[in-house]
Amino acid sequence: MKLSIIIPIHNEEENLPLLYAELLAALESTGSPFEVIAIDDGSTDRSGEVLAELAARDDRLIPLALRRNFGQTAAIQAGFEIARGEILVTIDGDLQNDPADIPRLLAEIERGADLVHGWRQTRHDRFLSRRLPSMIANRLISSLTRFPIHDLGCTLKAMRREITDELELYGEMHRFIPILAHARGARCVEIVTQHRPRRFGTSKYGLARTTRVLLDLLTVKYMIDYFDRPMRLFGRFGLACALIALLSGIATVVMKLYGAVDMTGNPLLLLAILSLGLGVQFFSLGLLGEVAARIYYERDRRRPFAIRRELSAGAATTLHCRRIAA
Repeated sequence: MKLSIIIPIHNEEENLPLLYAELLAALESTGSPFEVIAIDDGSTDRSGEVLAELAARDDRLIPLALRRNFGQTAAIQAGFEIARGEILVTIDGDLQNDPADIPRLLAEIERGADLVHGWRQTRHDRFLSRRLPSMIANRLISSLTRFPIHDLGCTLKAMRREITDELELYGEMHRFIPILAHARGARCVEIVTQHRPRRFGTSKYGLARTTRVLLDLLTVKYMIDYFDRPMRLFGRFGLACALIALLSGIATVVMKLYGAVDMTGNPLLLLAILSLGLGVQFFSLGLLGEVAARIYYERDRRRPFAIRRELSAGAATTLHCRRIAA
């Protein structure tokens, strides 16, 4: 199997026949064998029945129904786990992503990219409730993660199988797939894709998701920079608190020696005690984090790196001999 198309579905019964027809036209033009995995994420309309009818006419369509609405991230992760293709493509089920852009994404993969994500440069959404929050979030995320990206919310992506095998998506992490993949050394490319107005149904997103995105951003920032070395984060806070405690303690003693104020009534003494306690807690969190990281990596033989390709046996032997000689 060359291609696996993954579509998270939630209440899109009117869009599904049109979407599948457009997908067939786009995918058959590539000449590659493909499968389409449609994940019904707890739809309350006839989306499940429509998928079953389409699958009865075409065995390349694989419908999957979740027990309830688990969210888009869970639906995409479920698709990743059953996909058989060498290249996996994710696309929304609301017809706003254009399936005709898929061959362009695949062309970038053939040129050497590991992951290609779309940029909806011209969006057909409401400005205040959709486009403005998205612009602010993309700018903030790009600056904090140091990953240049214009449109993190575009579901249309193509990626190699080995990239998805290394991803573990939880919560609402699907929008951070390019950042998580880039942190593992993937070569990511962003291309401009079409964005069409919604024809049927209603959007599942609104301003309420802004808070969730910001909280997920904190998680992603921690996973990228400190997941395998948590003491570097908590140790810094611990050192800062220890420094404040030291300076406050010295100031308290000096003020006591010169009789400026009674030590027990000096707020700097309370600050020193508080800072010392916080410093101990931060150091403790760092140590616990280090232990948890080692358990995480050693339990299933995970490694904090990714191998792009293996050396030949001769080259590997030569490198081994050089290390011994050194």
